[in-house]
Amino acid sequence: MKKKMLAATLLTSLLAACGGNSTSIVGAWVEPVPGMEGQVQGINIEEGGIASSVNMATLVYESWKQEGDQLVLTGKSIGNGQTIEFADTMAIKKLTPDSLILDNQGMEIRYAKQK
Repeated sequence: MKKKMLAATLLTSLLAACGGNSTSIVGAWVEPVPGMEGQVQGINIEEGGIASSVNMATLVYESWKQEGDQLVLTGKSIGNGQTIEFADTMAIKKLTPDSLILDNQGMEIRYAKQK
């Protein structure tokens, strides 16, 4: 009986350690704008599946959802007189309280949480 309880306790602890990343993806995530000192751009991820762009007039995020380790962002790309709807699916490589690293088809995007 004691062995079963010990095994169950160890299994529960192992599952909690492996699977339970409780860090929330909700927040404003930004990266430096290449070639523009002191400027940032990124994504604002809000509760309820709402997303918006940070300092990106031509890439308008509208919604988001998380499916396992995948982040799906939807919105509109605006440029050259055209508006194109999109849905980007990116792998969440790392999520901490102050860092979000996404893999967008082999291109790594490193965001910091905006304070």
